[in-house]
Amino acid sequence: MALLNILKFPDPRLRTRAEPVTEFDDALRQLVADMFETMYEAPGIGLAATQVDVHKRLLVMDVSEDKNRPMVLINPEILDAEGEEEMDEGCLSVPGYYETVRRAEKVRVRALNEHGESFEIEADGLEAVCIQHEMDHLEGKLFVDYLSSLKRDRIRKKLEKQKKQAVAI
Repeated sequence: MALLNILKFPDPRLRTRAEPVTEFDDALRQLVADMFETMYEAPGIGLAATQVDVHKRLLVMDVSEDKNRPMVLINPEILDAEGEEEMDEGCLSVPGYYETVRRAEKVRVRALNEHGESFEIEADGLEAVCIQHEMDHLEGKLFVDYLSSLKRDRIRKKLEKQKKQAVAI
């Protein structure tokens, strides 16, 4: 397994719309394993392939306290969404920033696992928010897109400044 590089906002590659996964082979399973290792190490509760510069419709997540409920969603699609809730969200691609985002409270999702087998899940609370957040990445969208342009620009400028300072060291 290997740690993958997580792209940081405002990297333009984060805006790439992911393509469907069509091959369910050892390379895909290795990518899934590497994404889990990267997500747990970061540490985070979700990671989309887009965030590691792989533009395939794939996400991994684990919202459990003990990190013992890993989930893989390949080519996910929301079949039903209901309710509305606001929750503070953060993102491994926007490190250090948390903002309130409004999303559906419950979702029903169809996806494939790493072997190409179809399944459906119903999720609510943090799990539903995480699924929607990671699926946004597959569309080239970030949680900062839900914020005012003023807030988004402020975050972008701070992250760009941090990157320049890190390079100078």
